[in-house]
Amino acid sequence: MVAVLLGRFGEPQTLKIPLFMERVAAGFPSPAQDYIECSLDLNELCIKRPAATFFVRAEGESMVEAGIFSGDILIVDRSLNPVHGDIVIASVDGEFTVKRLSLRPSLRLEASNTLYSPIELSDESELEIFGVVTNVIHSLR
Repeated sequence: MVAVLLGRFGEPQTLKIPLFMERVAAGFPSPAQDYIECSLDLNELCIKRPAATFFVRAEGESMVEAGIFSGDILIVDRSLNPVHGDIVIASVDGEFTVKRLSLRPSLRLEASNTLYSPIELSDESELEIFGVVTNVIHSLR
């Protein structure tokens, strides 16, 4: 899966959208509630550190089992220290990719699609982690 840089996140503008208290059943429908829990600003929800945040668009099928599909927009935080299991934006020998970071038993980048092999990293590999993926924007239409 390839990551295409969309740009840095600028100064956040507040856009409050109603968040209803009642949860939506994914099984059987329940009656709607007529009251709102609070207003929700997606910037506050998705972007914790604006100065360190950027967006990339995912291309390819290697992360579909992690819920990342081709065309999705990834919100990436450069200020987070990547840990084992994080989904990261990385450059391997000059090529950008989005993969799950594996530190055990050895350093490698793993796809979340059984059709793709992990990227095994050797001492000669040039690896740079550009940030940790914190959120995915996935359009349903």
